[in-house]
This record gives sequence, C-alpha cells and structure tokens, in this order.
Amino acid sequence: MTAITNAYFSALIERLAALSEALAEPLARASAVIVEAARADRRVYVFGTGHSHMLAEEVHYRAGGLAITVPVLAGSTMLHEGAVMSSVYERTTGLVRPMLERYGIQAGDVLIIASNSGVNAAPIEAAQYGRELGATVIALTSVAYSAAVANGRTRLADLADIVFDNGLPPGDAVVDLPGSALKTGPVSTAVGAAILNALFADVAAELAKSGNPPVYLSANMPGAKEINQELVRKYRPRNPHL
Repeated sequence: MTAITNAYFSALIERLAALSEALAEPLARASAVIVEAARADRRVYVFGTGHSHMLAEEVHYRAGGLAITVPVLAGSTMLHEGAVMSSVYERTTGLVRPMLERYGIQAGDVLIIASNSGVNAAPIEAAQYGRELGATVIALTSVAYSAAVANGRTRLADLADIVFDNGLPPGDAVVDLPGSALKTGPVSTAVGAAILNALFADVAAELAKSGNPPVYLSANMPGAKEINQELVRKYRPRNPHL
C-alpha cells in the first residue's frame, strides 16, 4: 500500500469511527421516526444532486435494504446527462418542486436530503417542500462546509428536523497532495452510504421485533425471487423506480 492510499484509508476509517459516537443521538431519533413511518405504511424518500444522488440509489432495491425507501431521481440533477449542466441545475431556483411532485410525498413520510455543501438551491428547496407537506426532513450534510460557504444563505442544516453532520471538511477531499496545495480523496459518498446503511439496519432490527421487516434479499440467495417479488408488488405503487 502506498503512502497516499494508506492516508486515504486511515482518514476514512478515523472519520467513520468518530461518527459512530457523534451521530448516536440523531441516528436514534431518525430510526424512531422511520420505524413509526414504516408501521404506518409511509415511505422514506432520499434525494441528492450531483454525486449525492448516489446515496439515493444506494438504498434503492438494495440487498439487505428496506423496501420502504424511494429514490428521488431526475437526470438533470444527476451526472450522466451532463455533469456541467447538472451543477448549474442544482444551483437554479424553481426546479426541484416539479421533480418532487411526481413522487406524491405525504404528511408522515420521511425525506432524507443529502448535500455535502448544504447551500445549493436544490437541497434547500427540497427541504422547504418536505416541511410544507408535513414530512420529517433529515439532512445528511457537512455543517463545517456549509458554514464556510453560506455567506448569509440559508443552509440545509437550518431547515431539517434531524441533522446528520458527516463531519467532513469544506471541499470534501481529505488527503494532501505532496508538493501541491490541492487535496485528493473525497470521502462524502463512502461516509454518507455508511451512515444511511447504519440507519436502515437499525430500523430493520426494530421492525423485526414485531415480524419480518420489508428487507430485500440478494437475487442470488435462496428464496430471494419470491420475497423480492412480493415486496415489489406491495411497494411499487409509491415507488416509480421499481
């Protein structure tokens, strides 16, 4: 292992270890909210733009993941249809509401919004929309990053009912490049995925106390076809991506 790869793994592991304690309280609150939503047949919507959209896909139709999750996916705010334009769209006001309206988010649902910088128009408007509808809004963001770049603007952390502060520095990258002022090694995706998977694992464990939780099996596991087909049948009406 080179010095750079070792530095990256060390930085990531240290941050994950610190977050298991730092996020204990908001994770417990979020888990209780989602368990209540699941028992009321509500849904958990996950939204992010740019690279943060991968967190919405991470929890969608995922082996070991919960079927109550719904990714909010719009090509214009992702990367595959044009990375430069997606960066423009996520900073443009007025675009998010029509994206979210197609999902039929309701009071009692949960809306998780991932935005590392936490200041762009898209996540801010998504949080405002979720609050208007009576959904519980959970932010996955870097409080330090948003504080450094807000310049008086509203931050995602200001609008959320529950905040997962990923503890990451402004700019995301955590490894110094020798002989350069630049940094490499972004960690927000790895950290964000770990936070969400830890959250939903806790929710699944709580739901399991009163019966089989709606958890997908890997397609290669015995009985997966029948279990997954039943979950898709039940949850497809409110998940346009199944």
